[in-house]
Amino acid sequence: MNWQSKANIFIIIRGFIILLFTCLISTIKINLCFSNTLPLLLHNHNNHDHDHLKTLEFDGHLSFDDVDHASKDFGNRFQYLPSAVLYPKSVSDIATLVKHVWEMGMTTELSVAARGHGHSLQGQSQAHKGVVINMESLSENKNSVMYIHSDGEFSYVDVYGGELWINILHETLKFGLTPKSWTDYLHLTVGGTLSNAGISGQAFRHGPQISNVLQLQVITGKGEVVNCSKEENSDLFHSVLGGLGQFGIITRARISLEPAPSMVKWIRVLYSDFETFTREQESLITQDQNNSFDYIEGFVIINRTGLLNNWRSSFNPHDPSQASQFNSDGKTLFCLELVKYFNKDNIDMVNQWRKC
Repeated sequence: MNWQSKANIFIIIRGFIILLFTCLISTIKINLCFSNTLPLLLHNHNNHDHDHLKTLEFDGHLSFDDVDHASKDFGNRFQYLPSAVLYPKSVSDIATLVKHVWEMGMTTELSVAARGHGHSLQGQSQAHKGVVINMESLSENKNSVMYIHSDGEFSYVDVYGGELWINILHETLKFGLTPKSWTDYLHLTVGGTLSNAGISGQAFRHGPQISNVLQLQVITGKGEVVNCSKEENSDLFHSVLGGLGQFGIITRARISLEPAPSMVKWIRVLYSDFETFTREQESLITQDQNNSFDYIEGFVIINRTGLLNNWRSSFNPHDPSQASQFNSDGKTLFCLELVKYFNKDNIDMVNQWRKC
């Protein structure tokens, strides 16, 4: 390599080093500037937002003090403290808040999150330095009404988005009715599960909960109160159902009902072989309704001492030939949970069913 080539390489390396140091110095200056000024800007920004929020009039109330509980959820992975929590007593309370934040536009970073029973897993019901809306507060209002319309196949219930499914069950059973599709855990809000999907053992027959909704009342991102269904504002209707709250806040829902059974046959079947477990589950969900169950759900469990003795199951733990399959703690097992609905006049027919 001649001296000219060496000189060119030296110049290139020198230029690269100078460029690198220039970038580092610039970055340090930028970071120093932001570290000195950003907290002050955010502090002033939050105070400005607080002042604006305090001017709003609500039927309920806005709390700036009792906010700790709204920084947590069921997932317990994230904890974001909000600036305030709204306890609405009317749909207009929620619309007023959302419209106010919308009208502030790009001048604010204030966020809003609707919180039902707080069973989100990754902080979706939290609003860092924003406002959390306590949706259950809406249903706790003494003027809130759960309207049940009983008319055979066209029966339905109208409820607020903050109502718990367990309360809906208790009320609809008084009319001999029940929603068609449930979640496994019923202490969840209507708006919360409909913003996700609402899946459980009835989904193979009726679809998830979002497939059994007739109408919604939604507050859009602009603070507009809109009624929607498959026929009216259908784009909004289908976007909100399972939309994870990104297209609007569900404030009311009309949910399809069916006659409630007076009795059920509940069975648990344990498997040690995964292929057998999945094959039988798939076979059951594809059978005709009259020859299959009304609820079918499969899940995985880890065997532990005493588990089988404490379970109500079709497996007899005192049978040596069967018990030998499940005698290892820590072994992965598979379970089918099966339910058949029936009434008193067909008890004999249900008892004659063959085992799975």
